[in-house]
Amino acid sequence: MEPDRRLIDPERVDAAIAGMGDREAIAEWAQRFSLVADPSRLALLVSIHYAREISVTDLAAATGMTDTAVSQALRLLRAHGLVTTRRDGRIVRYSLADATVHELIHRVRPHPES
Repeated sequence: MEPDRRLIDPERVDAAIAGMGDREAIAEWAQRFSLVADPSRLALLVSIHYAREISVTDLAAATGMTDTAVSQALRLLRAHGLVTTRRDGRIVRYSLADATVHELIHRVRPHPES
């Protein structure tokens, strides 16, 4: 904060600074949000969420994307820790790895009522 800046509510400024916390954490979350801002990647994350575990081929069928496009998007999501894999013989299955993304999907697209 600039030393000569006039403040209206200094305690609110202090609260805002404390709430922001580490600037690196802000940058990390901005990058995560940029990943889920892409409609294709978000569709993959939502599909994975509801399937719990799903292969590239099945994700492609569910989202209307090609296997190649799904693989490329999953590679990026995995590199940033949003999805994880489990090998089942020759098949690799993807699941959500980030609890916050799981919760975000519940906020954006709650489970349909059965």
